[in-house]
Amino acid sequence: MINEKMIPFAKLGLIKPILNALNDLGYKKPSPIQEKCIPYLLEGLDVLGMAQTGSGKTAAFGLPLLQNIKIHLSFPQILVLLPTRELAIQVAEEMKKFSKHMNEINIVALYGGQRYDIQFKILKNGPQIVVGTPGRLLDHLNRGTLNLSHLNSLVLDEADEMLRMGFIEDVKKIINCIPKKHQTALFSATMPHAIRNITNHFMKLPKEIRIESNIDTQPNIYQNYWIVYGIKKKEALIRFLESENFDAAIVFVRTKNATLEISSILEKNGYNSSALNGDMNQSLREETLERLRNGNLDILIATDVAARGLDVDRITLVINYDIPIDAKSYIHRIGRTGRAGRKGRAILFINNREKRLLYNIKRMIKQPISEIKLPTSTFISQKRQIQFTENIENESKKIDFKKYKDLIYKIIPPKMNIETLAIILLKIAEGKKPLILPKENIIKEKIFPNKKKKLIFNKKNKKKYSKFKKMKLFRIEIGKHDGVETRNIVGAILNESKINSSDIGYVKIHSSYSIIELSEKIPKKVFKNISYIKILHKSIKITQLNAKKIKKQKIIN
Repeated sequence: MINEKMIPFAKLGLIKPILNALNDLGYKKPSPIQEKCIPYLLEGLDVLGMAQTGSGKTAAFGLPLLQNIKIHLSFPQILVLLPTRELAIQVAEEMKKFSKHMNEINIVALYGGQRYDIQFKILKNGPQIVVGTPGRLLDHLNRGTLNLSHLNSLVLDEADEMLRMGFIEDVKKIINCIPKKHQTALFSATMPHAIRNITNHFMKLPKEIRIESNIDTQPNIYQNYWIVYGIKKKEALIRFLESENFDAAIVFVRTKNATLEISSILEKNGYNSSALNGDMNQSLREETLERLRNGNLDILIATDVAARGLDVDRITLVINYDIPIDAKSYIHRIGRTGRAGRKGRAILFINNREKRLLYNIKRMIKQPISEIKLPTSTFISQKRQIQFTENIENESKKIDFKKYKDLIYKIIPPKMNIETLAIILLKIAEGKKPLILPKENIIKEKIFPNKKKKLIFNKKNKKKYSKFKKMKLFRIEIGKHDGVETRNIVGAILNESKINSSDIGYVKIHSSYSIIELSEKIPKKVFKNISYIKILHKSIKITQLNAKKIKKQKIIN
């Protein structure tokens, strides 16, 4: 029986088995992208959707394509391409849930890291829907173990992420292996030049749908930032985790090494945590995510790529231990919480040099991010004492008092009273988390007088440019024509050179090149490594700008 709440989905033209599945899943009404995409895809039209992760894209393409499938034909009719193994597994699982009331629907996920013999076997069973990553799918096509000659629908999800990860050439090869007459749905958070080229060459008059940042559809996320000073970030992280009430949490860091380091620190402090990064083998990654889902893991320390598309209802807290390189990455991160109508919490750690990035984030999401103070030792002490008292009360309901009353008079040392014994046992019981913390000795943030900036004028455009002290200007040979964005440049340099975000100043992207500020304190060896970095498969060829010629350059505002 279809719930009356499903009427909005019914008006979109979906059939009863799909509506029943949505009812079982608790879907109440379509999201903006579902409402706009479903009718077009039901008609067999191409769709170009610009929307962030968490906007409901899987249902937007999955529901109508499932309805159009020919169940009696046992060969791939729908192909969904995704950039990561986690997303492939997740989308395949969602499609199975949507089709639970549709008999004889066979859905498989193909991705690297899974044994080939397993994949050969499931492909022989004649799946109608194949979900996978470009590399593994292309490998199966080359081996002749995947036949796409009867395909009628193609989905490219997270297209900009596939571009960033270098999969676009593989995607083009796959498209050339499928019938020319097919329906295409492409989804991307951004629309760089290379992605736009794909839409022009491989899509037929697509219906373009733009959905604003998913922050607007998630008002239940309460956001704060903390300015780092006076205490190490690692110690501050422990304090925030202890002061917040959360079911499960994700701590976002910038590097793979940081995931392991922070996870180790949290484990030593009694937290049930685990790292999630690109170096983990597939079975371990799947096991880690399953532990998070079923409640056997409480805190995940992850990089952006590893956590992309992660959808776990238990997550109620996101901590940005390292600030993301741009506002869009911030949106992706905090979108892991506040899902399915639940309330979410997001905390961002920033230092003084990163306030510009905070300003950019605020400007883009158009929602308040208020400053929060570090939880004091007094507050943490009080919280621990309350928890300790609750534990005592709980134990008092279970314990055999007579049994332990007899024991206590046997173990009490001579001439020691009960009160002294209780204090000693209390000290032992508190373990690594003392109930009385020493008062903070936090060094106050140093306030430096404002230093005047040396202004440089470009005579041609009569614009002002700032040259900051202790920073040097460099030119890299990649620009707008290459489809590069600020996040690509900053992310590549941070990940490959292992420098701090405070070592990078402003970035200005021009048509064929870009200008970037880098700290003069960066070692020469690191600069040498930077010169070998490739962004979007192109060498950046970094060169320092001559100070005497800076006036002739279009530097940054």
